[in-house]
Amino acid sequence: MDFPALLLVLMLLAVGAYVLGARKAMAAAAAGGGIRSLHSLPSHYGMLTAVAAVLPALCLAVVWQAAQPPVLTALLKASLPAETQALSAGEFSLIINDITNVVAGNFTPGADQTVIAEAAQRYMKLQDTSDLLRTGIVLLLAAVSTALVYARITARLRARNIVEGVLKALLIVCSAFAIFTTIGIVLSVLFEALRFFKIVPPHEFLFGLDWSPQMAIRADQTGSSGAFGAVPVFAGTMLIALIAMIVAIPIGLLSAIYLSEYAGERLRTVAKPLLEILAGIPTVVYGFFAALTVAPLIRDLGLSFNLPVSSESALAAGLVMGIMIIPFVSSLSEDVLHAVPQSLRDGSLALGATKFETVKNVVVPAALPGIVGGVLLAVSRAIGETMIVVMAAGLSANLTANPFQAVTTVTVQIVTLLVGDQEFDSPKTLAAFALGLVLFFFTLFLNFIALRVVQKYREQYE
Repeated sequence: MDFPALLLVLMLLAVGAYVLGARKAMAAAAAGGGIRSLHSLPSHYGMLTAVAAVLPALCLAVVWQAAQPPVLTALLKASLPAETQALSAGEFSLIINDITNVVAGNFTPGADQTVIAEAAQRYMKLQDTSDLLRTGIVLLLAAVSTALVYARITARLRARNIVEGVLKALLIVCSAFAIFTTIGIVLSVLFEALRFFKIVPPHEFLFGLDWSPQMAIRADQTGSSGAFGAVPVFAGTMLIALIAMIVAIPIGLLSAIYLSEYAGERLRTVAKPLLEILAGIPTVVYGFFAALTVAPLIRDLGLSFNLPVSSESALAAGLVMGIMIIPFVSSLSEDVLHAVPQSLRDGSLALGATKFETVKNVVVPAALPGIVGGVLLAVSRAIGETMIVVMAAGLSANLTANPFQAVTTVTVQIVTLLVGDQEFDSPKTLAAFALGLVLFFFTLFLNFIALRVVQKYREQYE
């Protein structure tokens, strides 16, 4: 039985265990003089039995599934001919890759590859045996654990406490998983970035003005030695994000104020979903719109005023990106403004303030922490955008503040550097991790500023 089918069987066993546990709890209640004699609700006893049926068996199945490939590979390696086992680690990994592709049906070995064909047959037999053992042991464990808990169900059993403890432990595991995943991402980027900084000095990367990360792949090949001054990349990122914010923040914030404070309920229920549709449009569609409509329009307008405008410009990418992130500002800001207590508005109006003065001096300051959060989300979205920049702003790392010129961003360069035949330990590839590390610390700095703003203004209204 394969892994998805085993999971389905475990879910069905959980349903059956729930019914059995709840029925035995009801029987215990009937024997003890009513449901009030039970420590917990019958549903808690059913949930406890279902958890006993699924949790231990599921943990074993997941561990088995994760450990199965390396174990089968080790067993297969022991059965291969001696000359195959003597291969280097890289060559042996290629052999194993061919074998797994044959097993998956993605590769047909030739007549001269009998070793691979025979190894694939042995691998499939080992896999079938492992799947059979896993199914039997997992189902046996589920049955035994269910029977043990079922036998312990009495009116005095604190089923609710046990179930709540299991759920609490599950929540802690999920939280820890998210935290450790974040730590793992940071450490993986950090280690590769440190490898890059061993080749390229940090001051050259952070303060250099020339970005040309092309490297010669072979010693006998003519090519650039590489220039890794990332200032043009950072400047392009900031320029496009600034243009996007100039578009998104005023439009998004003013539309949120109108929908929250001035628009009627009928208009709000129609206008807000229409505005949020912008967030559901794929970024590649925005890229097409920027490249085929906005960029030519800006270029034609520039020519009419005798301004040199590139066919790919930061202005085109920034304008379209600003339109794209308007919902991030407007939707969150409108929700926060709408959540401001009505008593603050009523008190301001009772003191003689106008509607505009109430919005400006009371509602917006009270909602400022949430507005800052929406703006921060929009800034992060603008910095992390790739497709619009590729299609509308180009790949040229120009150090310029002219919005009519082509620029590039950090995310675009990360994608560009990780695509191609370059070796993974080359400076060109490792530069992508250095850019990612700088981007991480920049977003961390933005979060710190937002947290300080939230703390400062929240103290005035709580």
